[in-house]
Amino acid sequence: MPYRQGDPVVSPEWLQARLGDPQLRVVDCRFNLFEPGWGYQQYRNGHIPGAHFVDLDRDLAAPPARPGGRHPLPSPEAFAASMRRIGLNPEDTVVAYDQDGQGAARLWWLLQYFGHLQAFVLDGGWPGWLASGGPVSLEVPSAPPGRFEPHPDPEMVVDHEGVLRSAQVCCLVDARSPERFRGEQDPLDQPAGHIPGAINLTWSQFLREGRYKSGAELRAEFGDRFDPGREVVVYCGSGVSACIDVVGLRRMGIAPKLYPGSWSDWVSRDGLPIATGEE
Repeated sequence: MPYRQGDPVVSPEWLQARLGDPQLRVVDCRFNLFEPGWGYQQYRNGHIPGAHFVDLDRDLAAPPARPGGRHPLPSPEAFAASMRRIGLNPEDTVVAYDQDGQGAARLWWLLQYFGHLQAFVLDGGWPGWLASGGPVSLEVPSAPPGRFEPHPDPEMVVDHEGVLRSAQVCCLVDARSPERFRGEQDPLDQPAGHIPGAINLTWSQFLREGRYKSGAELRAEFGDRFDPGREVVVYCGSGVSACIDVVGLRRMGIAPKLYPGSWSDWVSRDGLPIATGEE
């Protein structure tokens, strides 16, 4: 069921028309960073029919590490086990959703990274689904174990050393809030600040009322901030919300790399430079 392979976003109407397709895997990625278990409780209270649930900490990240960050990438083996648990096969299409875009973008990015390209995020997430009149289910589906095989693409990521080496020649994008970028406050990662040379395009700037802006809108708004000849690297606090920037940049026709450890990895390493204030 191909759908504009270059566009990572599908509409609620597109998904409604395909519910029940045996080669469709809908995945609920809702989470609350400050309330473990919240996402699964929301899932049990109602979800898109046929949707499986994945947990950010258990399925979409390895345990926190210093250095390494709050949400390191899961190992190929661990991620494969999670995807097989929800019945994912190589020929399947995945549509991920959550409450604000972050978890869904993270799953989409991981699937891309591990070689499963037929994956998308649901525009508007769970609120958009309800607003569109999409059906809601309480049934927890089961599926036979899937045949997903991970094939990581090292060209999609960069580590702290890669950021240091390329900081002067790449466009480094910080997806966190302006307050965290400027170093005024950071409830999660200390010390506060940003990687020198970064620009601040917070993840919410790629959305309007919870939905992704179109590629044309994003190019008109941000296009002059990107040099076609410079590589783009995106980071955030722990490599989750930055994936929204990646989705938006893909809609603009830009294929950025992700610094998965992000700021939580950067500040856990001695001697790395930290900047504060505006860009």
